[in-house]
Amino acid sequence: MIKNYLIIALRNLRKYKVTSFINIFGLTVGLTCCLLILAYVINELSYDKFNPKAGQIYRVTRSFLNQDGEENLHLSSVAPPFGPLLQHEFPDIEKMTRLLPDGIAAIKYKDKLFNETNVYFADENMFDFFPVPLVEGNPNTALTEPNSILLTEEMATKYFGSEDPMNKLIRADNQPLLKVTGVYEAFPANSHIHPDMLMSFSTLKDSTIYGEKQLETNFGNNAFYTYLMFPKNYPVNKIAAQFPAFIDKVMPIPSGPGVVLPPGFKQSKFTKLFFQKLTDIHLQSHLDDEAEPNGDITRVYIFSAIALFILLIACINYMNLSTARSVLRAREIGVRKVVGAQRKEIIMQFLSESVLITWVALILAFGFTWLLLQPVNNLSGQHISISTLITPQIIIPLLVLPFVVGIISGIYPALFMSSFKPVSVLKGVIKAGTGSISFRQVLVVFQFGISIVLIIATTVVFQQISYMQNTSLGYNREHVITMPYASALNNQFETFRSNVLRDASVVNMGRSSRIPTGRLLDDQGASVMSGDSLKPVNAALKYITADYNFIPTYGIEMAAGRNFSNQYATDSSNYIINETAVQMLGWKSPQKAIGQVLQYGNVKGKIIGVTKDFHFESMHQIIVPLVLLVPSANNGGFGNLSIKLRGNNIESAINGIKKQWEAFLPETPFQYTFFDERFARLYKSETQQGSLFTIFSFIAIFIACLGLFGLSAFIITQRIKEIGIRKVLGASASEIVRVLSIDFLKLVAVSAVIALPVAAFVMNKWLQDFAYRIHMAWWVFLMAGVLAALIALITISFQAIKAALSNPVKSLRTE
Repeated sequence: MIKNYLIIALRNLRKYKVTSFINIFGLTVGLTCCLLILAYVINELSYDKFNPKAGQIYRVTRSFLNQDGEENLHLSSVAPPFGPLLQHEFPDIEKMTRLLPDGIAAIKYKDKLFNETNVYFADENMFDFFPVPLVEGNPNTALTEPNSILLTEEMATKYFGSEDPMNKLIRADNQPLLKVTGVYEAFPANSHIHPDMLMSFSTLKDSTIYGEKQLETNFGNNAFYTYLMFPKNYPVNKIAAQFPAFIDKVMPIPSGPGVVLPPGFKQSKFTKLFFQKLTDIHLQSHLDDEAEPNGDITRVYIFSAIALFILLIACINYMNLSTARSVLRAREIGVRKVVGAQRKEIIMQFLSESVLITWVALILAFGFTWLLLQPVNNLSGQHISISTLITPQIIIPLLVLPFVVGIISGIYPALFMSSFKPVSVLKGVIKAGTGSISFRQVLVVFQFGISIVLIIATTVVFQQISYMQNTSLGYNREHVITMPYASALNNQFETFRSNVLRDASVVNMGRSSRIPTGRLLDDQGASVMSGDSLKPVNAALKYITADYNFIPTYGIEMAAGRNFSNQYATDSSNYIINETAVQMLGWKSPQKAIGQVLQYGNVKGKIIGVTKDFHFESMHQIIVPLVLLVPSANNGGFGNLSIKLRGNNIESAINGIKKQWEAFLPETPFQYTFFDERFARLYKSETQQGSLFTIFSFIAIFIACLGLFGLSAFIITQRIKEIGIRKVLGASASEIVRVLSIDFLKLVAVSAVIALPVAAFVMNKWLQDFAYRIHMAWWVFLMAGVLAALIALITISFQAIKAALSNPVKSLRTE
């Protein structure tokens, strides 16, 4: 019986080639989208699950609160003493390990010199937490000795070529030589962290690098990623509940000259610790100072929904085309019923055709997925492999998928066509009935509703991206290059700067601890004068260190006062704040703030200038109160160098800067980045999301048009005699096209009425993630509705014009 069903199904595929092609093509496109999105979703959900002990590992994070208990900073890393103290205080913790990023490290071996960005100091038991295989070396001892370093295979080849790297000596940042004690395989792509080099944590005990006492007592440097391992199924909340008491026990009360504390001060009132599951980091964690950019579970949900909707649109498309084709197969069904076929057998016949078409579409979809995976990776920045889909957990459901999709898409056409009465269909009389037409109309409304939502979503995403890229930032980012600043340049910086500025193509050069497009994470606590005494500020006041030329290099405008100047010796203890800080500190205007006393950290000084507000961070964040200060031993030095170019001869200017850099710093690689590239990376995720929305919107509309084509073919076939009568009575072709089109445009109008509020709600939620965002204009919704109506009109015009121009004699000759 099944064999016969398949034979008949194959005959019908060959007989109705155009309809079969449209059905297969529509399902293939829909299934390809689903497979691509499925591969993305599986990849995102797989992060860190390669680790056999992932369920036992938690990361410790730290937040900071103001006096009102409001969180103003939450870091993914903590201070170095917390790890050992937690393990000592809570014996149920089996193991603890820490990773400290080394920033940008200049690595040298013989004549090879490169800047590396993924270099970490790691505790000796790091491989107990991250079990990546060692190609050479012993994982139990490789990180034990000070001044030891491990490399990935790629790094080993980069520096040593075909030489055996073991026991070779390399240098990092002009520090003592490091001995290579191991080579390890690269961390899997679906790991939340990817160190290229690992230096032994014991190296940090050297006081010239960090210092053993600092590791034990410094609660201010929250740069250490700290991981804990618990027994299986251990209730970590039991320990988390004891964090406040633990913090008050181990953290000392701040003291010293100039320290002002509120009454009843407790450390646990101003800082908290949290546990974070290892497998939650990639999708659930959006904390400050993450090791690498993370994914977003919301995006996984969004694209999963898009995949489902596109698949539903493809199924609806099949339903409409199949029922449109029912007239052509009516006599076949009538004959089969006359010779004894039961309704369930006819239903099975049509379902077998649907399943067969879905199988063909799935096979083709796998092929297209394989071909399109690399372009999708390039567009989305992912590293997805086709092997993601070739696992037992995925293959088995995919083998079932054709039956599920086939039944979903084929059940309505099967029930509809099996209900034909043999007497009527053999006479050529087919009445679909109002209910059946209404159901197909509902399907088209659903299709176009989804399409309109995607059109609006795509438009809003690109409008927001355009707004972020083109709005005034409060500084000039044109023709600026940035590079890591080397402290070895400190004593000769003015000479270096003078030499570089001799080139007329170079406008200015400034140093700072952080540069715009970065995050503002540093805060030392502020106090202002209240009467005759200092009063702590109940809000976070972030800071960056900056030299005299930082503000003019970026063209930041002053609202009041002046910039730092080397003509004033007292500027080393004076401050510049932004307009938001003026408001937060309680002064009525920038002019009123000039000359006011501010104690920041333990340094008391005066405010000498107020900058206009500028967007230091991305537009996801609000402009925060900011203080600029000259570096000292208490607040660190410079980390970045920014150089403003004229833009008329950039290549020559950069070559000149490089020549001077290599003359002053022969042991430090010259590495620069155009500021525009850094700015583009801020919104890379949104840009990729907008591109994908555009693609999926086009696909959804295209498949919806196929469905509309099917419905229009069906309804016009049903009304062919009505059209003939209208023509005989004198109706023109344009009038007939209008009459036929108006019904379909009503469906699009209904789709718009339903889709517009849904799109408004969804995109408003999406925009909430931005502190500075567009207001959705009314014309976006109007444009989406008009565009959908225009696409629908073009789609149905082919059938409508064909019917309007047909010979009425042929349609009426059976009457």
